[in-house]
This record gives sequence, C-alpha cells and structure tokens, in this order.
Amino acid sequence: MASTRVFVGASLDGFIAGPNDELDWLSGGSSEGQSAGPSEGQAEAHKSFSEFFAQIGAVLMGRRTYDVVCGMKAPWPYGDTPMLIATSRPLVAKRPSVRAVRGSIAEVVEQAKQVAGSRDVYIDGGRLIRAALDAGLVDDITVTIVPIVIGAGIPLFAGVTRHHPLQLLGQRTIAGAAVELKYRPRR
Repeated sequence: MASTRVFVGASLDGFIAGPNDELDWLSGGSSEGQSAGPSEGQAEAHKSFSEFFAQIGAVLMGRRTYDVVCGMKAPWPYGDTPMLIATSRPLVAKRPSVRAVRGSIAEVVEQAKQVAGSRDVYIDGGRLIRAALDAGLVDDITVTIVPIVIGAGIPLFAGVTRHHPLQLLGQRTIAGAAVELKYRPRR
C-alpha cells in the first residue's frame, strides 16, 4: 500500500524557510547573501532526496511552497511527477504535470493517492504537513537538520493542534554536519 510521506530540511532552531521564504541557508548560504560552493554534504543530501523521490508517484504541495519553488533559479527538481497544489486561489500551472486541488486535507491527500497509484505521496509545505499530521495522514517523516540557526522564519511543526508521539526509524549524519532523522507517527 502506498505511503504518505514528508521529506524536509530544517534549521537547528526548527525553521523550514527564512522569514521571507529564503531557502539559501539549506545549501550553506545565509540570508545575508553569503554562500558556499557545492559541497560533499550537498551532494550527499541530493542523493538522499533522489533516493526518496524515486519512490514517489505524486507530490501534494502547499500553494506558498509551490510559489517559492517556481521562483527559484535552480532546475525543476520534480521532473514529470504529477504535482497537486493545494490552493483556494486560481493557479496558472507552470508545467503540464501541475494542477490545483481543493478540499479538506483528507480529500486532497486522497486525490494525491489516486494519482500516485501504488507509489508513495510526498507532502511538502509547512501548513500542509501540519494539517496532514494533525489528521493522522502522515506515514513517515524525514527531517534533515541543517547545522545553522536562522533565528526566525517559517516553522516546521509550530501550530499543530495536538501532541504527536513519533517512533525513530533511523538516523544518519550527512558529511559530518547535517543529521537526517526518519520517524513514524505512533498511532
């Protein structure tokens, strides 16, 4: 049976993006514009995401996250994998694999599962992740803790409506710096 999964990077202080949706710190940069070149850690993190993404049949993404991804200068990281964007606003899709979905969190997750078939669904976007977790619809969570404190931004889990005990499934260090943690919500 297909799983509903989360794969996200977070700062040590629990943010998934800076206050203005900045993501440069994920690859060694900072919100002040300093950046590091490609590193062994970036290559290892990219490999981890590629292995994860090879199992994905559909992406269910929040609208804000989609808008941020579309504004990035990096190549489109999702290939032709179907993307369902949870939004209540009109959406002009930038790619043929993208379409808008509406409804409750249970309804949009079910739509993504239908599209994914026997493959897994990747949930991305802070609000969407929290809503799916609160609804008991997340099967596993992989969080890569990036060794940086950014002080403010978009929180990963702040705002969930209840406690969510998790079972640790595995952990590993990426290039001696970041830590990848994989959990399963206890039901």
